[in-house]
Amino acid sequence: MMAKKKTEGFQSSAGLIRYFDTEDETSLKIGPYSVIIACIVLSITVVIAQILWPM
Repeated sequence: MMAKKKTEGFQSSAGLIRYFDTEDETSLKIGPYSVIIACIVLSITVVIAQILWPM
């Protein structure tokens, strides 16, 4: 007996490829340097808060 071929893999992933391939023009775009700067500022804020208000 011959085994059945699975064709579900490509069809199920095709929807995800279409979903992630499209870009929404109205969405908020944040640059990578903005994310890095925000992380640094947040880290410094947490360290300063720990110094000022120790637990």
